[in-house]
Amino acid sequence: MNGHDRPVTPAALIPDHHADVSGGWLRAAVFGAMDGLVTNISLIAGVGGGGVSRHTIVLTGVAGLIAGAISMGLGEYTSVRTQNEQVAHEIAKERRELERHPAEEAEELAAAWIRRGLPEQLAREVAETVGRNLDEAVRVHAQEEMGVDPTEVPNPWLAAVSSFVCFSVGAMFPLITFLLGFSQLWLGLAVGGVGLFAAGALFARFTARNWLLNGLRQLVLGGLAAAATYLVGTLIGVALS
Repeated sequence: MNGHDRPVTPAALIPDHHADVSGGWLRAAVFGAMDGLVTNISLIAGVGGGGVSRHTIVLTGVAGLIAGAISMGLGEYTSVRTQNEQVAHEIAKERRELERHPAEEAEELAAAWIRRGLPEQLAREVAETVGRNLDEAVRVHAQEEMGVDPTEVPNPWLAAVSSFVCFSVGAMFPLITFLLGFSQLWLGLAVGGVGLFAAGALFARFTARNWLLNGLRQLVLGGLAAAATYLVGTLIGVALS
């Protein structure tokens, strides 16, 4: 069998070499984890700088974890749900236009492809062919005009759960040593710093960035936030003492 006689492999059997980025979970997970780490590290640094007891630090940190996780989850659900509803509204409007004015919509689609360099005759033929299937026409027009695929909108529940869980895990890091009975502020902040570096390095694998540089970047940014709140907490603690 020569190269010209090789059987064509069906597209469905070809392994997908791209990561799934359509579910809405990755952005929510990264944002949740980093927000949880930075928020609670800064919160603990602030109250710790004010000279409060270990009991108060634990109470403050746990309260920050619960409030922040719920807020992040609700915020992600609401934002993704609102975005999906807006997309659905625009798609429904596009479907009505395709039902009422199929020829004009096909011409509009062909014109867009012609501007991109597709031969005029081919663009019109493809646009006309696509227009014969209403569902496919809606999908193609949505991609061309709005930059969205109606079949791949993010899941609001998945985004909410990802954000809630990852915020909780991130916010737990600076609390670990205090929950184990240690009272040294520097130790809790050091563990939080390890969490920042680990999260940055871990999430780098999704973007092919250098894991070391990504981890260090998150550590530096979180450290700056913690230093700022520690300074404020110390000043307030001195003023109130």
